[in-house]
Amino acid sequence: MTRLRRIEGQIRGLQRMVEEDKYCIDILTQVSAATKALQSVSLGLMDEHLRHCVSDAIAKGGAEADEKIQEASDVIARLVRS
Repeated sequence: MTRLRRIEGQIRGLQRMVEEDKYCIDILTQVSAATKALQSVSLGLMDEHLRHCVSDAIAKGGAEADEKIQEASDVIARLVRS
C-alpha cells in the first residue's frame, strides 16, 4: 500500500507538471519513473501470487493446479508485453 500511495503522489505530480506546462523531457522522465514503480508493484504481486496461490494449488493438484498455472502464465505474458 505504501508503494501505491507513493505512485499516486507521483501521478499527482505529473498532473501538476502538465498543468504548469513544464518541460516535456522532465514530464517524460517522471512518466518513466512512475511506470517503473508500477512494474515493481506488479512483480511483487506476481511473486506473492506464485508463492502462495499457485504453490497451494499445485500442492492440492488437480484441475485447480492446472488453472492457476495457466492463469499465472497468462499474466506473465501480459506483463512481458507491456
